[in-house]
Amino acid sequence: MICFPNAKINLGLNVVSKRPDGYHNIETIFYPIPVKDALEIVGADSFSFTQTGIPVDAPAEKNLVIKAMNLLKSRYEIPELNVHLLKAIPFGAGLGGGSADAAFMLKLLNDYCKLDISQEELEKLASSIGADCPFFIRNTPVFASGTGNIFEPVKLSLKGYHLCLVKPDVAVSTPEAYANVTPQAPHVSLKEIAEKPVTDWKELMINDFEKSVFPKYPVIGEIKETLYREGALYASMSGSGSSVFGLFREATGLKGLFPDCFVWEGQLP
Repeated sequence: MICFPNAKINLGLNVVSKRPDGYHNIETIFYPIPVKDALEIVGADSFSFTQTGIPVDAPAEKNLVIKAMNLLKSRYEIPELNVHLLKAIPFGAGLGGGSADAAFMLKLLNDYCKLDISQEELEKLASSIGADCPFFIRNTPVFASGTGNIFEPVKLSLKGYHLCLVKPDVAVSTPEAYANVTPQAPHVSLKEIAEKPVTDWKELMINDFEKSVFPKYPVIGEIKETLYREGALYASMSGSGSSVFGLFREATGLKGLFPDCFVWEGQLP
């Protein structure tokens, strides 16, 4: 049985306040995009896990796919399986690829083993793996608050727009992203901004992390500038980076402008 975990982008990101536990409250919109890994499970005599595609420098036992499987194994009867992950979503990109893999593994095992776990229960299980992991259970646009773990559905469709996604060979740590951010409530809620035409977003929809990240990693800011120069209606870093995306009316052919980067171009469904 096979499935195709997809990435997400963050539309805007406001760091609202610092919490007593040291974490931050944020507000952002998660939007699913058709940049996909492939995840397959096959019945076997003994367990095995293989991974191909983009190399991930981490042992198998730390892979969130295995974490998701072990989480279900602790509660349900799960047979021995061969698990294969084809990695095509770049990691360290602000695209939620690892969380998507874990959430899709939960859904895949639920179907394969006929466990009949509800979406609500799958979301609870996913939340123990990562803050954004439950998003990929329903995989529809949400306004996320808290630490990025409280979801509220939003009526938002970017169907027909063309996406150009660019990830340079740069890794941004979470502390770096927060370094120059002063938490404050936004003047206008992202929920309100998202209701406006995409052509209005450039002046209104902000990712607070860009203030910290662009001075330290100028290449990321330059990618955003290039996307606007090439006609993007809206461009932004996704999450804490390092990927940047642009939304266009027409199909793009910009790979040649970003020779040392991961580039994905396509129309949003």
